[in-house]
Amino acid sequence: MGLRDPLYWLYERRLERRLTSQEIPRHVGVAMDGNRRWAKSSGLRAAEEGHQAGANKIFELLRWCDEVGVQVVTLWMLSTDNLTRDESELGPLVRIIEQTIARLREEGWNTRPVGALDVLPDTTVRALKEAESATSGNPGLVVNVAVGYGGRREIADAVRSLLHEEAAKGTGIQELAERLDIEDIARHLYTRGQPDPDLLIRTSGEQRLSGFMLWQSVHSEFYFCEVYWPAFRRVDFLRALRSYGARNRRFGF
Repeated sequence: MGLRDPLYWLYERRLERRLTSQEIPRHVGVAMDGNRRWAKSSGLRAAEEGHQAGANKIFELLRWCDEVGVQVVTLWMLSTDNLTRDESELGPLVRIIEQTIARLREEGWNTRPVGALDVLPDTTVRALKEAESATSGNPGLVVNVAVGYGGRREIADAVRSLLHEEAAKGTGIQELAERLDIEDIARHLYTRGQPDPDLLIRTSGEQRLSGFMLWQSVHSEFYFCEVYWPAFRRVDFLRALRSYGARNRRFGF
């Protein structure tokens, strides 16, 4: 064992001891960025190897979240923008995502799809729906799988769903416009019924949302870290929690 390992272990223990239940976010969203750059920096030839390493890291994160008492995790696996990538990369990435969904199902994580399913391959949609059906109601952590996800698309889909619902009731557009409020739209989001994310984490040093949970993040705390997603460690996770717990959340200006 190298010198760094026991030092990191001691540092983790110290961070963990300092956390209180009031400092644990109920809902954590993670933009798992940097898989391709990690593969390149590690001397690997294929981006696919980075995506696979990133997929494996997910299950470490879920265990960490479960241990500290996080209730909901949203994992941004594939954005609507990613769907325009070259098939030579997109095909293997989609297969890795489908394998990850199957593993979530096998391990019993309460899995819920979050995204525009109509833009995804049939095999991916089937994997998501089967995982949701098989794990619905399982105790413990809820895992939102954001595949084919874009924040603007989510809001547009929510408004579209609301309009269809009200039209079926015979509500006129003028009547709806006069009484429309925030909660009407919130009831049609992909994450309806869940608490908004308290903490959003993005890896790889990028300091932007890129459309991740635009509606829900109005009062979220953001944590950006330099490390690429496959190299994300438990100590990085605990630092994010420590940073979150140190902030004064005023839910306003």
